[in-house]
Amino acid sequence: MKYFLLIGLCSAMIGLHAQQAYQPNHQELIRSYQHAALLDSTASKKVFRSSVKPQWNTNGKSFWYRINTSENTWEYLLVDLITGTKKPAFDHQRLAEALSKLTGKKTEAGKLPLENLSISPGDKRISILADKKWYTWDTGNNELLVSDQIQKPSKTKERGWRRRQEQRDSISPDQKYTAIVKNGNIYIRSKATGQETQFTKDGSTEQPYGEFIWSPDSKTLIAYKINYKEDKKVYYILSSSPGTTRGELKSQNYMQPGDEFSTFEMYLINPEKGTSQKAAVDKFDIYGTPEIHWRKGNNQYFTFEKRDRGHQRFRIIEIHIPTAAAKTLIDERTNTFIYEQRIFTHYLPDTHELIWATEKDGYRHLYLMDELTGKEKNRITTGNWVVREIDSVDTQKRQIWFRANGMDPSEDPYFIHYYRIGFNGKGLVQLTPAKGNHNLAFSPDKSHYLDTWSQVNIPPITTLNRTIDGKKMMDLEKADISAFLKTGVPLPEVFVAKGRDGKTDIWGIVCRPSHLDSTKTYPIVENIYAGPQDSFVPKSFMPYSEMQSLAELGFIVVQCDGMGTANRSKAFHDVCWKNLADAGFEDRILWMKALGKKHHYADTTRVGVYGTSAGGQNAGGSVLFHPEFYKSAVAACGCHDNRVDKQWWNEQWMGYPVGPHYEAQSNITNAAKLRGNLLLIVGEADTNVPPESTYRFADALIKAGKNFELITVPGLGHSDGGPFGKNKKRDFFVKTLLGIDPVNRNNGELTHPSL
Repeated sequence: MKYFLLIGLCSAMIGLHAQQAYQPNHQELIRSYQHAALLDSTASKKVFRSSVKPQWNTNGKSFWYRINTSENTWEYLLVDLITGTKKPAFDHQRLAEALSKLTGKKTEAGKLPLENLSISPGDKRISILADKKWYTWDTGNNELLVSDQIQKPSKTKERGWRRRQEQRDSISPDQKYTAIVKNGNIYIRSKATGQETQFTKDGSTEQPYGEFIWSPDSKTLIAYKINYKEDKKVYYILSSSPGTTRGELKSQNYMQPGDEFSTFEMYLINPEKGTSQKAAVDKFDIYGTPEIHWRKGNNQYFTFEKRDRGHQRFRIIEIHIPTAAAKTLIDERTNTFIYEQRIFTHYLPDTHELIWATEKDGYRHLYLMDELTGKEKNRITTGNWVVREIDSVDTQKRQIWFRANGMDPSEDPYFIHYYRIGFNGKGLVQLTPAKGNHNLAFSPDKSHYLDTWSQVNIPPITTLNRTIDGKKMMDLEKADISAFLKTGVPLPEVFVAKGRDGKTDIWGIVCRPSHLDSTKTYPIVENIYAGPQDSFVPKSFMPYSEMQSLAELGFIVVQCDGMGTANRSKAFHDVCWKNLADAGFEDRILWMKALGKKHHYADTTRVGVYGTSAGGQNAGGSVLFHPEFYKSAVAACGCHDNRVDKQWWNEQWMGYPVGPHYEAQSNITNAAKLRGNLLLIVGEADTNVPPESTYRFADALIKAGKNFELITVPGLGHSDGGPFGKNKKRDFFVKTLLGIDPVNRNNGELTHPSL
């Protein structure tokens, strides 16, 4: 037995040593660039019948949609829910003839220039918008006439609306009182007498009162004493604006971690009693003044939500107006973070109930709460899966419509499915049983829905379903990818491996070159974005992408979601807390090593990485903190120091106050650790992440005596460098990972116009 094992081991080692590194000659490289450019302009157009966007007719019982049938042709289809039929919306050839006759322009049946339709089953008259003109078409006699129907988009004068809203807010609902501010203090004018009464005396122009909210019964005015803090600015220079000979200095208000916020103190004013008292609640800062929820039937009480700066405490607080006393109904605290953007509350004033989404048990779930006491009435959802979005709440049927991922342990835990459940946690209905990533479009009355689902390597399927039980009524479309498959481009591979704990599955995808030779080895290039706010590996059909385009040059291009990203358990997400430099690298490296064991053509000794924004920070960090694995990195517009980047994003994950961990994890602070190859790209007009984040990193690298490349793109905003940056990224990996000189775009080697 040992003999056979030894023979097998030796054979495997011989096989490994027999594999040579893929290294094209110059002419082969030119052909790879040309092939990738050709695919960039053609491959994405080779998938047909893939996108159904229903346009519902006025009766809500039928809809039409347009579908592409080839690269340059499409057809219009009409679906009738009552009869359960799908058929061409009209005779395409007859309409083409009618349009050609009326307009004098040759129109083909498969290329009708329609922008909108108004059509109903059985109606012989169809309204058509073509080339920005409305026509009425009588399908019976094939008569087409210019229509008087003109649809103009409604315009909302937002500024005027806001001004009127502010005026209404200052006037009590019963119209008896008007609240005004003079010299920072509150005066209330009586409509009956015209008399103005001063209610505050400690206001000033620097700390005025304002932000008025009246109670529904007009007996109480909520107002705030405001301590304004001026937002600090960041600057950038436009170096190459047309028509100028000097650089233009630009600035914008930009809060960075640790900056002071304006604060708001709540006061309760009773115009009839002539009283003003401060509510017994802390100042509001990070999100300004809260939304007020008045207790139905008793305006002596109201509730509001309060987030503490640092994202570690969320409260729902009740105020008793006569005493100004505060009572905390819900008090959620955590040692890590409460994800602000995913706090969800829905108030049910008729029943004094509240639906609340929280991760307090380790996964994001829904709870039905008693709004009067703050006590839990019952759990609505439970399990080792995640409620992703709440689509609607039906208070009459006491049902919640929501999206979730991870409920089925047999599939990719990131696939989004749609569900319906009762407030009591019973009657769960699965609306999307097929294994895949789903997207629904409901009929106006929600009696039916279109379900479009796919996987990254399984083309979309769209069905019409009945809402009451999820039953499929008919198949609408199945994407046709036969033309795409003829290009020879392989669809992405889904790959799963264990993370750093040896238990948790890490999910990702792999893009391989269409000319892959399994007897050779290819460098791995990782597309990285470890921003904790979401998960980022594509889950819907992805026949062609920038990853695949890069793979065509001779790389295995991968993407995975390591620990510290969202949409799994709270513990999975918590890895990022005060720890953005981690970026899931331990999981990513193990994942790629496992990939190399499965596919010997994936060379884990030559690994590159690229990313933008938070991904730029990650890419830069890869060659500082893990240079033993990552050999080459392209970092675009990276937030290389979390103290330089925007406040709301960085304090959410790195915490408040700003502590020494901010500096310890900074790419700038750790610049001297650079090994390997690094290309920095930044747009000079970046208003998302200040350009100086990259410039400060470059400065630190220079002072540390490090060799790197820096590209600043004039006039460009938050981006990976645009077409120029993409080309430089490809060339950089060709040079540093394939070990050969990239193509020369200046001497005519590449003839494709996009190159």
